[in-house]
Amino acid sequence: MLFINFTYGYKYNIMNLYFGQAMNERMSYMAGVVVVGSQWGDEGKGKITDYLSQQADYVVRYQGGNNAGHTIEFNGKKFALRLIPSGIFNAKTVVLGNGMVINPKALLEEMKYLNEAGIQTDHILISDRAHLTLPYHIEIDGIQEERRGANSIGTTKKGIGPTYVDKYARIGIRIGEFVNEALFLKRLQEVLPLKKQEFPELNFTVEEIFEEYKEYAKIIKPMVTDTGLVLDEAFRENKKVLFEGAQGTMLDIDYGTYPFVTSSHPGANGVCEGAGIGPTNIQTAIGIIKAYTTRVGAGAFPTEIDGELAHFIREAGHEYGTVTKRPRRIGWFDAVVVNQSRRMSGLTGVSLMLLDVLTGLETLKICTAYSLDGKIIHALPSTISELERVQPIYEEMPGWKEDITQVRSFAELPVACQNYLRRIEELIHCPIQIFSVGPDRLQTIILKEVF
Repeated sequence: MLFINFTYGYKYNIMNLYFGQAMNERMSYMAGVVVVGSQWGDEGKGKITDYLSQQADYVVRYQGGNNAGHTIEFNGKKFALRLIPSGIFNAKTVVLGNGMVINPKALLEEMKYLNEAGIQTDHILISDRAHLTLPYHIEIDGIQEERRGANSIGTTKKGIGPTYVDKYARIGIRIGEFVNEALFLKRLQEVLPLKKQEFPELNFTVEEIFEEYKEYAKIIKPMVTDTGLVLDEAFRENKKVLFEGAQGTMLDIDYGTYPFVTSSHPGANGVCEGAGIGPTNIQTAIGIIKAYTTRVGAGAFPTEIDGELAHFIREAGHEYGTVTKRPRRIGWFDAVVVNQSRRMSGLTGVSLMLLDVLTGLETLKICTAYSLDGKIIHALPSTISELERVQPIYEEMPGWKEDITQVRSFAELPVACQNYLRRIEELIHCPIQIFSVGPDRLQTIILKEVF
């Protein structure tokens, strides 16, 4: 009995030693940082990603396709990116994750656009499990919008939704298949007839798609790899990894303003699935928000404003879509929306952008809650019919007239501006770590470092 007890204790101690050592080793890993659009997109994620990528070894995009739009100012020149993460200008390695849908023609055009401006793109890696957007997906996107008529959802018509539909219908073509010429042809022969049955309007042939796209595959093939494995190695080597989402959390397929949403998970809740990593690899989630609210396309927008005030904010903030060029709809800051984003993404802090745009307004409004059929609610209803009926409950605050574009600290802000930021923090239950008073890097004020 003594021998058995001793053996058990010995084994127990050895196991403790082993797992304790493994746990300590695991805890020493550098955890990832996620940058998340926390309204309806177009919040200024590109600028913050560009700033943070200066400290990152890897920048990873984990969802969406070329329906995204990031405007970056680099070396005095503006760049509009759609597929490639904003970190392309600074990061050592840029990753297009498995959760993305990739139009190879658009990707190569974007790479050429960057190369012609002197920006290298030879540090891009593409997941072999990402899905391929092909010409028939783009055509189907337009057909579906036309069929919806007055109920159209305002898609960018880039084929994103139809690509994700094929993914979950298990008939999609993945990048790993695309770069295998024989397999790509076989998969096209299987899939295209199915799509033509559903959409007789399609005029594409297997041969013409194959002949064009096999050439794109030859160029892309050296970039294709198991990016989940690459990222696992990066974490084990204590590298700094930055995850960059596209669109905003209010366009989330589950928790956004459905059906006026995108076809993926733009928030931090989409990182694990879309990048092939585990949740313990995410330590920090920074929500990007504007000092007001904007939206592109159709769908409920409780705090929307119009007229001269909307025009003033739109022009001051240059509120036109990067991809669509459509004028963005304008609204007051909505704490209900940002709170929902905070819950979905587990935000640890926020970066508040375009604060300077509100300069000159006598009074500012913040939506603190909604009223729905006489009941006060603090979350978005699940149905669009209910969301269209909500009435925003506003809190008014005095504005400021002072020029804040030269401000370089919180203390330099006018008192009214300070109070506005503090009230937003209180309402969204999340600290403001960064705020912006203009487009330049020097106009981005860091209150707490992220990396």
